[in-house]
Amino acid sequence: MRARVLVVIGSARNDGSCPGEISKTFRMAGYAREILEGAQIDADVLDLSLLTSDYGRRIFPCKGCVSTAMPLCHWPCSCYPNHSLNQVGDWMAEIYERWTAAHGVLLITPVYWYQTPSVLKLMIDRLVCADGGNPDPTSTSGKNAEKAKALELAGWPYPKHLAGRAYGVVVHGDVAGTEGVRRALSDWLDWMGLIDAGARARLDRFIGYYEPYATSHEALDRDTALMEELRNVARAVVNAVGEARAGTLSMPDRDLHAARPK
Repeated sequence: MRARVLVVIGSARNDGSCPGEISKTFRMAGYAREILEGAQIDADVLDLSLLTSDYGRRIFPCKGCVSTAMPLCHWPCSCYPNHSLNQVGDWMAEIYERWTAAHGVLLITPVYWYQTPSVLKLMIDRLVCADGGNPDPTSTSGKNAEKAKALELAGWPYPKHLAGRAYGVVVHGDVAGTEGVRRALSDWLDWMGLIDAGARARLDRFIGYYEPYATSHEALDRDTALMEELRNVARAVVNAVGEARAGTLSMPDRDLHAARPK
């Protein structure tokens, strides 16, 4: 079976909504996809900007069940659909499957006000169930908070359902915030047990620093070094996925047990 890498486009901009133009993130994902497919890896492109342009497409917000008790947060999330509130058609039902099927993940995102775009943050919040979530909703009789608390206090293992997958991160911006977002995304993926594909797989760069937005695509075209750095992120993920599947990817702390499993 061929390896699969999930390529996540974190921008909210696309040519099917009011901007009427593709994003730089979309273009960068295309270049990364070429590297992956050239290495005989299936690239599953998850374009979160479709939330802004596709009729009826939505990711509902996380309800924070985990803060009541970890076992109340089911893997995958069972908070939706909620037909009584017309909370139906949740895209995450498909997205969970795509994360699970991937051997590696490559996140590419711009910076919006020192943070990730809202379309990306919606997905991130709903992936809390991947880190410690309860795979057996019957154990809490659905959403029985008291049963969930009792399970956690009895000793919950906090299973990491996506652990072991390789990852790369690319963050771009125009004047500020790229380093902070790149660190936050890397920390999040590390916490969930994913494995970074090396220092060159964690990239943050400015495109057209303090230049007009109107010429940002031209600035991207000029920055050939950035494009090669982006391709190197994809190449690093290719290498890491290959080693992980062969059982040779270095994980010096593989057999160490966390003193604080939460």
